[in-house]
Amino acid sequence: MEQAQRRNPWAWIPTLYFGQGIPYFAVLALSVVMYKNAGISNFDIAFYTSWLYLPWVIKPLWSPIVEMFGTKRLWTVVLQGVVGVALALVAFTTHLPGFFQLSLAILWLMAFASATHDIAADGFYMLSMSQKEQAAYVGVRSTFYRLANIAGQGGAVALAGVLIKRTGDPHLAWAVVFGLLGALFVLLCAYHFFVLPKPAADVQARLQGNPFEEFFGTFGSFFRRDGIAVILAFLLLFRLGESQLLKMAVPFLLDPVEKGGLGLDNTQLGVAYGTVGVIALTLGGLLGGVLIARFGLKRCLWPLTFAVHLPDLVFIYLSAYQPQDLLLVSAMIAVEQFGYGLGFTSYLMFMIMVADGPHKTAHYAICTGFMAMGMMLPQMASGAIQEYLGYHNFFIWACLSTIPAFAVTALVKIDPAFGRK
Repeated sequence: MEQAQRRNPWAWIPTLYFGQGIPYFAVLALSVVMYKNAGISNFDIAFYTSWLYLPWVIKPLWSPIVEMFGTKRLWTVVLQGVVGVALALVAFTTHLPGFFQLSLAILWLMAFASATHDIAADGFYMLSMSQKEQAAYVGVRSTFYRLANIAGQGGAVALAGVLIKRTGDPHLAWAVVFGLLGALFVLLCAYHFFVLPKPAADVQARLQGNPFEEFFGTFGSFFRRDGIAVILAFLLLFRLGESQLLKMAVPFLLDPVEKGGLGLDNTQLGVAYGTVGVIALTLGGLLGGVLIARFGLKRCLWPLTFAVHLPDLVFIYLSAYQPQDLLLVSAMIAVEQFGYGLGFTSYLMFMIMVADGPHKTAHYAICTGFMAMGMMLPQMASGAIQEYLGYHNFFIWACLSTIPAFAVTALVKIDPAFGRK
């Protein structure tokens, strides 16, 4: 902790979470656009790319290993190198026979490395900072995590759009994009090797007995905590509506007007959703972190719950009227994304609160595993639901699916002082 305090958090938190965001958005967002450009159906895109969430769902199964062997810093740096290589390998699949299957396989393996990196990086963050500092910087980490989204869904998608227009070959365009992302990630790996602090608390866990007993004891201590049923319900249901909307937003924006979409091209998508939208989301995340640090999670939870869900209504409007004014579309997406960024900070801090304790790295990983499950399962069905209902009715369904989030918010118990200590 002492060494971490001597290293300015601004020197490593922005790049650490920017790096954490690149493979996540490459796996779960860029893949959607890439496969849509390649002519893959909405059903196949939703079903198969949702399976890519699996490593984040089951990562708690090996999260104790990250605590038991090595330091969080070492795990973080090594896995960043692995992810950089995997990103480059995706580029080599784009012109191969069976591109869809091969690229999915590499993305799935990269997702395992990325999920493990998340365990180590989040543990490193919590070990390096006090609770109040964690609350103060939660908006910063969320901001730079989302800036990776701008680099991906904004810059990378727009670059792919330009290359597609110039070459007429979406496979070549995406090969260039993933190759550049791989090179960028290798550079981040090298930077973190030298810059990440070495907090005194970041040490290999000392085994008190049988390693298997330690391993399963870590899980047992999580599931024996008071109110665990409500905690799990909150983690699984808080994003039920948002998860479905998120998976179908890009296909909706890209599909032609006659199919119920808005007919944007990749460049317009990169501007409206990947740049303007993510900037709004980033600003919302920063404000959410400031509010929680100032007032505490308990006082902020209900306002931020409304903030994350009510703006979903803009997609009902967009699907009903299908406006062709890019400025209007961008503005409405900005409203939805600002609310999402603002409200999602409460979800992040809830997970930090639940994980607080002697096994915080593993327990936080368990929380994020349930978060990923709450995203994966609804998203797997979202493509089939959308194709059955059409875009407009699908977005009405997605908004109705937010009702359980308000129910579980009413049930959770929050320490009034949490986030302010």
